[in-house]
Amino acid sequence: MGECALSTAGGRRQDQPAAAADRLAIARGLNGVDDDQAARWLREEASLRRAADQRDQAIELLTEWLTSQQDIDTTWQLTRLLAQQERWEEAAEWLEQALSQTPEPSDAQQALTLAIYRNAGQSEQALSWLLDGLNAQSSAADWRQAAGLAQQAGQSGVAAGLWETAWQLGKLSEQEDFWLLIQLHLAGGTPARAAEHLEQALSEGDIVRDETNLRLLASAWRQAKDVEKALSAWQALALHAGSRRLASLWPACVRLG
Repeated sequence: MGECALSTAGGRRQDQPAAAADRLAIARGLNGVDDDQAARWLREEASLRRAADQRDQAIELLTEWLTSQQDIDTTWQLTRLLAQQERWEEAAEWLEQALSQTPEPSDAQQALTLAIYRNAGQSEQALSWLLDGLNAQSSAADWRQAAGLAQQAGQSGVAAGLWETAWQLGKLSEQEDFWLLIQLHLAGGTPARAAEHLEQALSEGDIVRDETNLRLLASAWRQAKDVEKALSAWQALALHAGSRRLASLWPACVRLG
């Protein structure tokens, strides 16, 4: 009984703004209503439709209102409503207008911007927008996000550069961050930098000097087309593996020539 009463009360509360919106819609259509009054009622009706959870109708009304009026808060409101309805391409169009009129977007607006760009399939736009705000004070999450967007946009080199910068700034310092740094450099066309990181980590004892890591180092130098360093790395690998493995490793060295 109690749950039913609550449901009924909630329905009535939702009906109230919907009914009020209906009355405003009728009033707007009456003869003799001047343009300013009609615009005010249109804006009020949009708010009531939104309160009544009639989002698509609210979107239509706000879109109509913005054809003759200018208000940045309303533009952001429409953009958010479109995103909530997963109308991503339309949201992206209104987003451009909202951003052009907002010198310093709030945290909520920034989050909305990235969500819209991602879901609208505009990874490059998202990356470009995010890069504008990256600096030494940006959080590790911001750097990770930027690198991830670069990968989504097919810009592996940019992703590697972003991860490298974050690593140098001390934003990323975990073991998994290191290995992703290596992978990004290998995929992004900077294998020599991957090899340099591996050499430093091996010399400082940050990673285990085992066959897997030595082989990765040799492979990185080979990918970088540095024959001398690649041969040296393969030799170190052969010595580590022992004479029994030398015969199987040597052909890889020969093929470098």
